Amino acid sequence: MLHRFATFVAACTAVLVLAGSLVTSTGSGLSVPDWPTTYGWSMFTFPPSKWVGGILYEHGHRLIASGVGFLTIVLAVWLWIAEPRRWMRWLGVSALGAVVAQGVLGGLTVLFFLPAPVSTAHAGLAEIFFCITVAIALFTSRGWIAGYGGSAEAGVDDRTLRGVATATAALVYTQIIVGATMRHTDAGLAIPTFPLAFGHIVPPVWTAKIAVHYAHRVGALVVLSAILATASHIWYHHRTRRELMRPATLLVLLVLAQIALGGLTVLSGRDMWINSLHVVCGALVLATSLVVALRSWRVRFADGEVARARAVRLQTDNRSWVRA
Repeated sequence: MLHRFATFVAACTAVLVLAGSLVTSTGSGLSVPDWPTTYGWSMFTFPPSKWVGGILYEHGHRLIASGVGFLTIVLAVWLWIAEPRRWMRWLGVSALGAVVAQGVLGGLTVLFFLPAPVSTAHAGLAEIFFCITVAIALFTSRGWIAGYGGSAEAGVDDRTLRGVATATAALVYTQIIVGATMRHTDAGLAIPTFPLAFGHIVPPVWTAKIAVHYAHRVGALVVLSAILATASHIWYHHRTRRELMRPATLLVLLVLAQIALGGLTVLSGRDMWINSLHVVCGALVLATSLVVALRSWRVRFADGEVARARAVRLQTDNRSWVRA
């Protein structure tokens, strides 16, 4: 039940990412100029009849964020009460801290009229929070928990895979930050052609916006290479491990879709839905790369749990011997 609820929270967070991307894609960030109120009203009593134009996107984003925040409180409390793993309880607390900080950053973006650094930080923290919810859903799953105990099914002990998968997840997150910088500095159409840049492989002219935009395109190729390297390693060495094969294959499909959406975003002149789906797909690429990386480390988690269990048993035995 806890796993299902954690999965639901992660899914709701993905919806929140979509809602936030629609705010930016439609230029609605200041459609509601006050915070935490909405035109002086409590956001929960603001009349639906006034949800028009950009207000619909910005106010809707705030309401969805409030809902995700409430769900996160429930998840954190549930983990603290029911979860025997101490580090998992603190991961729930981290999720709660992240969603609170995210709400504050969202308010600051409005109060300070959408400064690019704060808006980019808001986007970056959103991805971190999404990753935390995905990690909690994974760690509470039956497949993950069944791996504990030091059994043969604890996970794949592949040092190369751990390194490549972890590096891939880090590269994907870095690429998302570059993309967020591009979006919030209005550089999305700094290079209005695709796949070439002004008809060239390298832009013939340079500005700050062109540099950010071009860095995002180069980053896409770097991420694609890293994902293909990770997936190829899994396909070749671990083709019988379904817990790795499935997310690896999904990861390749997602990154191809992501590149296609990026190209369509440019060719469509930043169509709001294509642009927003590009953001959501990027979040899914990050989450899937995280799942691959965490599952490659699962055997290490299992070893740590076994070592701690042995230490507890040894401590208990010593206390029993002293009492005897």
